[in-house]
Amino acid sequence: MKAVSNTSVLISLSTIGQLSLLPDRFPDGVLVPPAVWKEVVEHGEGRPGAHEVAGVNWITVCNVKSREIVQLLEMELDEGEAEAVVLAHEIGAEVVLLDERDARRAAKKLGLRVLGTLGILIWAKRVGKLPSLREALDALQNQARF
Repeated sequence: MKAVSNTSVLISLSTIGQLSLLPDRFPDGVLVPPAVWKEVVEHGEGRPGAHEVAGVNWITVCNVKSREIVQLLEMELDEGEAEAVVLAHEIGAEVVLLDERDARRAAKKLGLRVLGTLGILIWAKRVGKLPSLREALDALQNQARF
């Protein structure tokens, strides 16, 4: 399954020690646009997620071709969100990983399936990869300030 991720899902799952759920859920790997990589790894150096995301081999940076559409979406979304939505649309991703309401709305308008951090945690609990959903949600709220 092809998945494209925005920043928030990567940072939130990293902060609570659950980033490894993503390759379990998406065994073909996760694609991120350059703006997301820069935001998490380069600009986020020393913050939650930077080291974890930089250290995995299942995340691939993939360039966005439709810069004009990204610029249009940036009127309402940040650069990483806009690039993630456009990349997911361009490659025909089965899902785009987004938490922010406006980004989710834009993705749905383009016919994309959206999944967020909470959806990943619920899936993990259902398939037995997460012992306690309550503990994960508490950590998400307390540690990741979700």
